[in-house]
Parts: sequence; C-alpha cells; structure tokens
Amino acid sequence: MIKAVILIGGPMKGTRFRPLSLELPKPLFPVAGFPMVYHHIEACSQVPDLKEILLIGFYQPNEALTRFIANAQSEFSVHIRYLQEFTALGTAGGLYHFRDQILGGNPEYFFVLNSDVCCDFPLQEMLTFHRGRGNGGHFTIMATEATRQQALNYGCIVENKDTHEVLHYVEKPETFISKLINAGIYLFSPAIFKHIKVVFQRNQETTDHEMNSVNRYDLYHPTKEVIRLEQDIFAPLAGTGELYVYFTTRFWSQIKSAGAAIYANRHYLNIYHRTHPDRLSNNGEKKPKIVGDVFIHPTAVVHHSATLGPNVTVGKNVTIGAGVRVRESMILEGSVLEDHCCILYSIIAWNGVVGNWARVEGTPNDPNPNKPFAKLDIPELFSDEGKLSPSITVIGSNVHIPGEVIVLNSVVLPHKELGRSCKNQIML
Repeated sequence: MIKAVILIGGPMKGTRFRPLSLELPKPLFPVAGFPMVYHHIEACSQVPDLKEILLIGFYQPNEALTRFIANAQSEFSVHIRYLQEFTALGTAGGLYHFRDQILGGNPEYFFVLNSDVCCDFPLQEMLTFHRGRGNGGHFTIMATEATRQQALNYGCIVENKDTHEVLHYVEKPETFISKLINAGIYLFSPAIFKHIKVVFQRNQETTDHEMNSVNRYDLYHPTKEVIRLEQDIFAPLAGTGELYVYFTTRFWSQIKSAGAAIYANRHYLNIYHRTHPDRLSNNGEKKPKIVGDVFIHPTAVVHHSATLGPNVTVGKNVTIGAGVRVRESMILEGSVLEDHCCILYSIIAWNGVVGNWARVEGTPNDPNPNKPFAKLDIPELFSDEGKLSPSITVIGSNVHIPGEVIVLNSVVLPHKELGRSCKNQIML
C-alpha cells in the first residue's frame, strides 16, 4: 500500500503570489481550469495501490478547501484528508507531527509533493526507479536540470552517475555546486522518520539561547518544532547510501510568483493533448476563433467574433464580448471582457471588468508563443534592484478597468477602479 502527502503551506507563505492569494489559498488557485493542487491529486490517483492522499498545511479549513477535498475525493475515488498544523512546522516538521496518520495502515512507501510544483508528475516511473534500488529502507528525490545561474536558487545535488546515489546536497548554495536541482517531489520509506526524529530530539535539547543564536538570520527556521527536509535531512543523508536521485527531463517548474502561473498554464494546456484532449477548445461554426491551446469552461459565454489563444484559460461564468483578443492569459471566474478589448500575457482575477477597447498587457521573457520556455525561465515580479520587472500583468479581483485604458506591466490590487492608464506600476 502506498500513500501520498501534499505539502500545501499556509497563509504566511506565498507572499510573492499576491494579490491572487488574497482571495483564496494559493493551492486552490486555478491553473489550466483546475486548482493548482488538483493536478497533484489527479496524478497521485493514477498510481496503482495508492490508497490515501494527505494534505498538510496550516490554512484554516474554510469552505473552499473543504468543498474542494470532498469533490476531489468523489471524482478520483481515493481517500483525501486535510491535516492542519498548529503553526508552520517546515517541510519535515509537518511530516513528523502527523507521522501516526501517515504510517496508519502500514504503507510500504509514501510520496511527498510540494504543492507549488508544476509538472507532468512521472510518479509511476519514479516508483519503478525507487524499487530498483534494492532494499526498501532508502529515499528518492526527483531532480531536473537547471542552468548554472538558476541552480543557485534551488537545492543542488551531486550524484554518483552510475548508482544515482546522492553524494552531496546543498540548499541554495552561494557558489555553483551542480546543475542538478531538487524538483520538490520525494518518495520515502517509513524509515525516514528515524532521521527526522534525530533532528527533532536535537532541537528539543537545544536551549532557547542557542536556538536564537543559530537562527538569528534565518527567518524560515525560527523554532524548535521547525524541521526542514532540505537542510536538516537531505544534507546529512548525502553520501550515506540511503538517498538516491531520480532524474526527469520532462516539463517542470515552480509557481512561486503570480506571473509564474501563466507559464504553468501554458504547459498544463499542452499536457492536455495527451491526458485530456476533451478539455481543449476547437474551432467551429458560431464559435470563437481558437489559436493553439485554449480551455473554456462550459459556463463561459464567448462571442463568436472573439479570438482566443494560444495558451488561454477562460474560467467559470466569464463573459467575453465581440472582437475581444486574448492571448497567453488567464481570465478567472465571473470576469467580463467588454467588446474589442485586448488581453495579452495577463491574469484577470475574479469578477474583474475590462472595458471596451481597453488593453491589458504584460511583457513575456520570450515574445515567441510557439517556442516553449526553458523549464525554469520564469520572470520574477521584481528585479534585483527592487524595481518592477517587465513581466506578467496581474489584475486583482473585483477591479474595473474603464474603456480605452491601457495597463502595461503592472499589478493592480483588488477592489480598484482605475481612472487612467498605467505602466510599470503597482496600483494600491
């Protein structure tokens, strides 16, 4: 029997995802028509012998989360539970806190997935690789390849290329270590808990003064309860013969910032060709013109003279008027795009209104929509100098953009009514 654990974090995380995370938990943000964590659950449900999925985080269990879990459990016929942490416990602290629930039923292995990972989830292939390593008391990290510069922002892995054993692991190194990076998906045997227990007991024996001294500059490791898989578990396990790396060349990225959701949307739509071709819209009589991959929710109303695509998602109860052009964008539930407006490289959040002949536009890293982005080539909202970078335009919920207004490379917070055009601004 196998289980899966999805780490969904909590409201103190995901600040780079604002203003979109102001309305609902980040893991429920819709990408390619479905909540972000829905793609994880769907992939887990397809693994043979996987009997239970546990979501671990410190969100308050609200109506949206409860309803999502009930619907997913019904759709995929797999038992799903949400386990709420009393505070942020770190990527390993949450596992240890709920170890009894994870080990209930005596699973042979369990997957651990970070909810902000976006990929096509080769879980079955990873399981086959893991079982091929011999005895069941070892652990596997999924990894992918980055550029030398990108790798500095991730956990870097040095492996034995013959055995795929992890020889060295460093989280976000200051100098180049390896182009092989941690992809945030793991496969553990229950033996992982003996290693977490060692760290937990060591933390408990550390005095408050020592803890404060060690963590004075580490905002992500402030208490004795916090245990991090990456620094506290993987780094010591490297070179012991117990930690292995499964390398994937398939699509992978993270959804850290709001703009990154646009790139995840593109790739999930592309994956639908293989997994769910019925979700992709087609051209036809009295239908809008479709260019490339487009998802339109059945409840959306789109004028036949509109042109959508490539890489567009239109959410529930959206209304799109005559002559509208939408490209490389996400239009969320309840929004209205009035006649002849143009939306490019942007996210229009819930219940937004874009007026006649208005233009909302972001600046992509790569202006060619037919050329796939590099797996990790996702723009950040701010440059190193703290200035707003050319990136995706994000319009918060319940924002009204009047007719003939232009919004370029900007972020607009919720419940605003713009009175003028703006460029490279954050509209508070």
